[in-house]
Amino acid sequence: MALRGVWQLQKLVVSYCNWGGSSRGIRAFMESHLPEFKGSNPQLEVVTELIRGQHPHLKGFYRNRNERVVCVKNMTPEDVLLHATRLRNALGRKVIKLKTRHVTKHPSVQGTWTTEVKF
Repeated sequence: MALRGVWQLQKLVVSYCNWGGSSRGIRAFMESHLPEFKGSNPQLEVVTELIRGQHPHLKGFYRNRNERVVCVKNMTPEDVLLHATRLRNALGRKVIKLKTRHVTKHPSVQGTWTTEVKF
């Protein structure tokens, strides 16, 4: 995703094994979908990495020095493309859990509204 017009994902590393069965989907992804994914994302550096005896994964490096790793073992090429697109669209920020269901600058003095209010 672009933040102020700048894509946040700098580098995508595609790690796979050329022998293992769990890498079958990512090897098919590299033959069929990866060239067009590279062509449609010229701002992104895509690197393939051969790791023997390990499960395949995608690793994204972002401009804010964060990285995300997604395991793609036993996935179809379309699912691998979906995860690569999600990594590209993410901002690279850590996920934080909200303390309340709504966020406001001025919380209500009377309390939150519920459907069980009796008049």
